[in-house]
Amino acid sequence: MSNISQLDPNFKVGSKIEKENVKFYNALEAPFKIYGVYMENGRFRRMPQAIAEQVNLGVARLHANTAGGRIRFKTNSSFVAISAKMPVLGKMSHFAFSGSIGFDLYAKDENGLKYIKTFMPTVDITEGYESLLELGESKMREILIHFPTYSAVSDLYIGIEDGAVIEEADDYKYAKPFVCYGSSITQGGCASRSGNAYPSFLSRWYDIDHINLGFSGSARAEDPIADYVAGLDMSFFLFDYDHNATSNELYLNTHEKMFKKVRAAHPDIPILIMTRPSYNLHEVALSRKKIAYRTYENAIAAGDKRVWFMDGVQLMALCGDEGTVDNTHPTDLGFFSMAKAIANWIDTYKILELIEKA
Repeated sequence: MSNISQLDPNFKVGSKIEKENVKFYNALEAPFKIYGVYMENGRFRRMPQAIAEQVNLGVARLHANTAGGRIRFKTNSSFVAISAKMPVLGKMSHFAFSGSIGFDLYAKDENGLKYIKTFMPTVDITEGYESLLELGESKMREILIHFPTYSAVSDLYIGIEDGAVIEEADDYKYAKPFVCYGSSITQGGCASRSGNAYPSFLSRWYDIDHINLGFSGSARAEDPIADYVAGLDMSFFLFDYDHNATSNELYLNTHEKMFKKVRAAHPDIPILIMTRPSYNLHEVALSRKKIAYRTYENAIAAGDKRVWFMDGVQLMALCGDEGTVDNTHPTDLGFFSMAKAIANWIDTYKILELIEKA
């Protein structure tokens, strides 16, 4: 028997919705609220296409991967469905489709947001898919759906029970987003679900908006991306592109330069400088750590009181290198460890109090 779902129905994944009473709504229209991505030239994007094309070929392609994208709304429907057209699909041998292609659904109750289930793509997916998740009894819920981390989305429709109420979600407690700039790890590789990327954990835990500017293999702090990041209105900045610097020389020539651009544009925001999340501190990792720490030391010497440094050993403290897929990209355990380490920084240094006073 080749199809496991014939043995275990919990593995069954469908590509078409069989319910009759589903009414679909365009996700771009009210009352839906979309965060982290926006529609431009027929696709959801994380930054303007024209600027992305000035950076490098990787960013030009990857900026339309929807990492960090979210949609929020309220409904009393007993189910939620999606219908998505996806012109680019992130299919990789070391990365679950549920993370690179799937959408994650969370629902809020009196204890906060809880993971419900993933709109699971099929293994033979080609141009998008439809999926429906049962929520149980009909009652008002606030819904959060995370977009895929490594795929492009050109159309998204949300389906609810015909006749059910649909309303705007509450605003984020902290509406000004934090911004992450970094490598494939920042983008979310290789979380089994998009909701398990470390920026997604932080966003849910603290009820704060965020923008994910992780670009797999393509984060090199060129002037166009540094200028773009510096121009964003942000609450705090997480800065890590260690893995993508093609040489120590490039890292040395760009790291402090980009930090200074962001700091000049935002004199008071908290900035966390991070190195690659790894316990495997080989020669290259150690040399990159020294370069990043030099940026931190120079900032402190210049009187900067809102800059901090966190190395990869701290980030992976809960799991070591057992928290990776390939000794580079975190598993869910690795991302949880990263998120907990950054959350400890947020709590210890009262980062949210600082941004409230700004």
